Amino acid sequence: MIRCLRRPPTAIVKTPATASTKKHSAKESFLTAYRHMLSARLLEDRLATLYRAGGKIVGGVYLSRGQEAFSAALAVQLKKGRDIYAGLIRDQAGRMAFGEPLLDTTRTYLGSALGPMRGRDGNIHRGRPKEGMPAMISHLGTSISVVAGMLLARRLQGRLGDTVGAASVGDGATSTGAFHEGLNMAAVEKLPMVIAIANNQFAYSTPTSRQFACADLIERARGYGVEGYKVDGTDLGDCLDVFEKAVERARHGHGPQMIVGTLLRLSGHGEHDDASYVPPQMRQSDLGRDCLPAAEKTIRSGKWLSDSEFDSLRIEVQQEIDQAFAQSMQEPAPDPYKETWSSFSTLELADGWQVR
Repeated sequence: MIRCLRRPPTAIVKTPATASTKKHSAKESFLTAYRHMLSARLLEDRLATLYRAGGKIVGGVYLSRGQEAFSAALAVQLKKGRDIYAGLIRDQAGRMAFGEPLLDTTRTYLGSALGPMRGRDGNIHRGRPKEGMPAMISHLGTSISVVAGMLLARRLQGRLGDTVGAASVGDGATSTGAFHEGLNMAAVEKLPMVIAIANNQFAYSTPTSRQFACADLIERARGYGVEGYKVDGTDLGDCLDVFEKAVERARHGHGPQMIVGTLLRLSGHGEHDDASYVPPQMRQSDLGRDCLPAAEKTIRSGKWLSDSEFDSLRIEVQQEIDQAFAQSMQEPAPDPYKETWSSFSTLELADGWQVR
């Protein structure tokens, strides 16, 4: 882990804890995050199969393979109902860790009218803003501005409390105007925000060498006057440690925290992309390490789960996924004769007119 700080960090006062208590807490966080990683992997394997078969999936499929550890490690630090979480297209594990129901995922992908988007949008453009989970925005980088705006609105309304807002983006999003404007505002206002940047080496097919000229993305933290951390995005334990510290500092008034996770997208940009532009030597490097079996190795070495417990967990997760798909497939699609299809949040406008 590499830190990039604008100033020496202020000490955080913690309730004293014994070493055994800390170890137990770390173990529980690790196992919780691992379950969400496994759930995301098995769910997306099923989605990829349905996509390739044709006829079932509404829209595209974007796998988070290789980014589950970085994603889950952030979201397990947050609390639904208090915090804000804006996940990206490869944040299925994070969405689950934040508390998104499995049915929200399957219903959206399968076009169910009972889903959060009422069957009006496929794949990953889903969310529940009232519950602190804004829908993913395809204009990448914009989620930084959205989360910053939500935090500032709560502050102006006097209900910010100890809320933390988190937004996930990829390395490509850091080159957008929305990213810079949103981060600059968050820094100036010292908003309690965590920005997770998954540096997966490619913005679709554009390598990082053609995206930014600085030696490392973490250097941008210094430019905005925010605290920054660099972490191995394939190591769940390291990711948990860094995000725990970053979320705590944001919650205790230290302003925005930027975390850059170095890893490699282990699939194409989407299932329509064969990722032939990724050099074989990069896949074979440490960047190409699969975070899921790496986490399993840590669990086995620590003897936190037995072989039978691993098997039981996988069966349990797979059954939950199968049930969600089975239910969503039986649900009705949107009825064009009943759906208003309005893009407005309300049909009543300020001057008394109604949207038709």
